[in-house]
Amino acid sequence: MSLPHAILTALLEKPSSGLELTRRFDRSIGYFWSATHQQIYRELGKLEQAGQIRALAPAQPARGQKKEYEVLPAGREALSAWVARREDPKQVRDPLLLRLRAAAVVGAPGLDAELRRHLVLHRRQLAEYLEIEARDFPPERDAPGDRLRHMVLRGGIDLENFWIGWLTRALADYPAAPPDPA
Repeated sequence: MSLPHAILTALLEKPSSGLELTRRFDRSIGYFWSATHQQIYRELGKLEQAGQIRALAPAQPARGQKKEYEVLPAGREALSAWVARREDPKQVRDPLLLRLRAAAVVGAPGLDAELRRHLVLHRRQLAEYLEIEARDFPPERDAPGDRLRHMVLRGGIDLENFWIGWLTRALADYPAAPPDPA
């Protein structure tokens, strides 16, 4: 349900084509709400049919020109209603956690290597988030919208710190796999 709201948010920030939206998802929104190119285009069509967005008229007509979309009042109203809506937290659905649970039953030689790999990935993501924070959120950038965007980034930073701490503890507590009897 949130993909249309992510698209409306991105279009309210800046009218964009589907390709530009895909690139923006890859660089920012995708850190916390991912979508494929096809999903974005499919959702743009639905939003346009629902009267929430429209394609802007091109400055100069040209064949094969990409459509740029803007949000209509109905789209802004739908996004505002969604923002104001109460919603319970979602359960964590992480395949690594399920694999650990399964390993408790069937064993998992080499699972420590996968835990280490995840630790490296989370450290890399944390470093990227910290670079974004240093670049995009200097102390003087303190408008309400900037503070909210920074809050979202801080949530990502805090989640990466959680995973780094959890994985570090898991690796310290993980019992070594018994030697192969063969």
